[in-house]
Amino acid sequence: MKVRLMFKTIVFISSFILLFISCDEKQKQDAAEIIEKNTSISELSIYNLPSTWTTQNNKSIELKELQGDVLVMVMIYTSCKAACPRLVADMRSIEASIPEEKKTNVSFVLISIDPETDTPARLKKFAIENNMDTEKWLFLRGSETDTREFAAVLAVNYKKISPMDFSHSNIISVFNQKGELVHQKEGLGVNNAETVDKIIELAH
Repeated sequence: MKVRLMFKTIVFISSFILLFISCDEKQKQDAAEIIEKNTSISELSIYNLPSTWTTQNNKSIELKELQGDVLVMVMIYTSCKAACPRLVADMRSIEASIPEEKKTNVSFVLISIDPETDTPARLKKFAIENNMDTEKWLFLRGSETDTREFAAVLAVNYKKISPMDFSHSNIISVFNQKGELVHQKEGLGVNNAETVDKIIELAH
């Protein structure tokens, strides 16, 4: 009886030690993956930006949380009645042109140039009205400073010309999984075949 009890005790202790070692190894592996992921960011990556943004679901995020996805980005504002609806239509056309199996690691990001007006609730309403209320579509608003900084990265110029109106560049940008700008297309209602091809090429 004592021998059997001692044997069970030894087995239990051995299993506990193996479990501990296994957990410790997994933690080390996870840490190594995080380090590798962070060190793979180049100086040209938008993931170096320290800005914090708010989504249409009122969630705070940093751009680096999007790392690993191909990003298709455009800057708009929801009260726009001229260029922005056409930019939104272009974004939807691009999204619809990408095969479903390629969309897994692709995110479509719309950043407001009017953060004062475009609250999370307003962005959410805009997303629903434009059939863009799925996990593939991300609407962001930030501080005026962060918005200006990011517009400079995209080479987007914008200027407030009235309380509810802006003049702005019409540029759709594509970033690779490391947050590096790899493609841009300027204009409204233009042929976006090159943009679609670049996204498909990057997505895997």
